[in-house]
Amino acid sequence: MIQFRDVGKTYPDGTVAVHSFSYTADEGKIVALVGASGSGKTTLLRMVNRMVEPSRGSVWVDGEDVSTVDRVALRRSIGYVLQAGGLLPHRTVIDNVATVPMLLGVPRRQARMAAGELLERVGLDQTMGRRYPSQLSGGQQQRVGVARALAANPKVMLMDEPFGAVDPIVRRELQDELKRLQSDLGKTIILVTHDIDEAFHVGHEVVLLREGGEIVQSGVPEEILAHPRNQYVRDFIGADRAERNFSIRTIDGRQIVIDGDGRPAGLLNP
Repeated sequence: MIQFRDVGKTYPDGTVAVHSFSYTADEGKIVALVGASGSGKTTLLRMVNRMVEPSRGSVWVDGEDVSTVDRVALRRSIGYVLQAGGLLPHRTVIDNVATVPMLLGVPRRQARMAAGELLERVGLDQTMGRRYPSQLSGGQQQRVGVARALAANPKVMLMDEPFGAVDPIVRRELQDELKRLQSDLGKTIILVTHDIDEAFHVGHEVVLLREGGEIVQSGVPEEILAHPRNQYVRDFIGADRAERNFSIRTIDGRQIVIDGDGRPAGLLNP
């Protein structure tokens, strides 16, 4: 469980990134923080592993105030995935994945064996371990980034726009892979994104933010889509877009889903 207790962040120049934010991410769930630039979502994410220290309030992980935990130990206990993978270019893929376990005292041979298994878990062949990050595609680098975040078997994972640098097809593949991994492993994940479709597709819960970390609406995707709280939410989620509005038409005995522009969007299962 991750709990934000009335946290705020004001930088020395007076810039207020987050006014006052309180929220609890339940254990074993993916919570997507979504909002435009300046909404404080990345600041909030980085408060969890103390890359950003709050100016007020506190963050708790599994009943422990993170401000009381050594920064280095805390960061090694939390998986962290960046947009561009954040891989070390001078190390092979296998050694990138094995980095944190070795820092935690796991023998190199054992850490590298476990890293090879993790590569397979995220959909990569173990032979990829001999390559360097520059020899991988963007999608492959992101898979390695996820494997590295999982290497120390953390209870909590933080993901900052993890799939923003890949093409739409690979992006959806990675999103589906993340959902599968989370279902298998039961990790608590906070994912930051500016893409509401990604938030709805991946998140068990979605927290829609606007400037200063203000929660405009939160809940499961179905609730937000069905009952947007105000016009800001309707505009952000595109509630009035054609692809968000569907009807059913029967053609030759089959029920066809039609979007708001009258285009076929799929078949309705019996």
